[in-house]
Amino acid sequence: MAVLKVIELLANSDESWEDAAKKAVAQAAKSVDNIRSVYISEQSATVKDGKIESYRVNAKVTFEVK
Repeated sequence: MAVLKVIELLANSDESWEDAAKKAVAQAAKSVDNIRSVYISEQSATVKDGKIESYRVNAKVTFEVK
């Protein structure tokens, strides 16, 4: 039986929500092994002068504990 743990991360990107999610996983992978999945629970954006300035995600990263 595998034991899984979930950590919650906030990440942002100037490009897209997808890029923000990729950044969250890449940052987590620097210190966490055995990442199994990522769940994006929330998306938001900051707006300046009527245009999206940055994209934000709340990511839940699941990994196996050995």
